[in-house]
Amino acid sequence: MNEHIAIAIHGGAGTISKEKLTGDLCAAYENALKGALDAGLHILKHGGCSLDAVEASVIALEDCEFFNAGRGSVFNSKGGHEMDAAIMDGSNLAAGAVAGISLVKNPVRVARTVMEKSNHVLLIAEGANEFAEAHQLPMETATYFHTDFRYNDWLKKKQGLTQNKQLGTVGAVALDKEGNLAAATSTGGLTNKNYGRVGDSPLIGAGTYANNNTCAVSCTGEGEQFIRAVTAYEV
Repeated sequence: MNEHIAIAIHGGAGTISKEKLTGDLCAAYENALKGALDAGLHILKHGGCSLDAVEASVIALEDCEFFNAGRGSVFNSKGGHEMDAAIMDGSNLAAGAVAGISLVKNPVRVARTVMEKSNHVLLIAEGANEFAEAHQLPMETATYFHTDFRYNDWLKKKQGLTQNKQLGTVGAVALDKEGNLAAATSTGGLTNKNYGRVGDSPLIGAGTYANNNTCAVSCTGEGEQFIRAVTAYEV
């Protein structure tokens, strides 16, 4: 048994400029990140597994409107939300993922359910929604995912007032006392995305990967680059 435990989280890259990050807003972000970190760390400190820890941390980030995942996800070109998530168990390489899912409160929970209660790894769009409903996972209305911050960013993007890609992904990696690694990633994708675009987050080996023999990885950034490089696996 390995008595050492570890967890790391990220709240996304490129979703807010430094000049807009006032003292109060910075403190609010830091408190939200600390809460997500503590959610996973509490599990590890009490002997829980790394898989539970990364899921708990990512759920906390999905529940917070500050981050581009779950509540607070960016708007797509049609004014809706298409979310992606993945989770992986480093002890046996089991993995689950969803892409283009909507109206599901916590996409990472659906990803874990895909891993544990199906013979599949990746489910998409309406099929992923049907799977979530069939397993009675919490659903929300469209208004739950709406935030003025993301909505205004979307309007600016549609009007060509900003060229920023508005990147953002949340994730967590953890090591439990048994020496098992896990990784989880969740995202709303790119602001104003169209054509059902899917980034690296739900693709095992691109944006999410865990293997006890090496390490656990959760990526954030421009998904297309991570997909081409198979980044998480290469690391």
